[in-house]
Amino acid sequence: MKLIVGLGNPGKEYEKTRHNAGFMALDKLAAMIDARFVHHQFNAVIASLVVKQEKVILMKPQTYMNLSGEAVLAAVRYYKIPSQDILVLHDDLDLPVGKIRVRYQGSSGGQKGLKNILDLLETQDIKRIRIGIGKDPIIPVVDYVLGKIPAEQAALFDESLEKAAKAARASLILDFQEVMNRYNR
Repeated sequence: MKLIVGLGNPGKEYEKTRHNAGFMALDKLAAMIDARFVHHQFNAVIASLVVKQEKVILMKPQTYMNLSGEAVLAAVRYYKIPSQDILVLHDDLDLPVGKIRVRYQGSSGGQKGLKNILDLLETQDIKRIRIGIGKDPIIPVVDYVLGKIPAEQAALFDESLEKAAKAARASLILDFQEVMNRYNR
């Protein structure tokens, strides 16, 4: 069984914000593989499907970003999902808009939703796809991540969401090292 988690905040006011890059990329993945978010379980919106005879769960925690690990931990415990079968899609201030990075493991890099997941699962061995949102030295971080993508960056941002979704889809059928080789260019 595999668990793919998109990070973001629930609610209309957060829908198109930078911090919801994980939700947006997961929505693109769901559209690519014809999955529908119809279940509410583990304080999350869930879609499930079977890929190559393996159950796959797509999850959008509804706990707000900083408590994302609560929903992930509940699913991990219920389904007994090993950490190597978890993939998290999330925004990253340290990458410019339009870039993604696929990684096997590591620290949260300051991303509080990912930090909560790593802390609650007590491991840094979680695969992730980081989606660049850039940063602005003038705008406070909280205001920046909760801000919407400006029109002049919208196309580039959408390309990165598409690329993140394709990398996540590839992770369902390819070795993760191959996914890294293809998408970390």
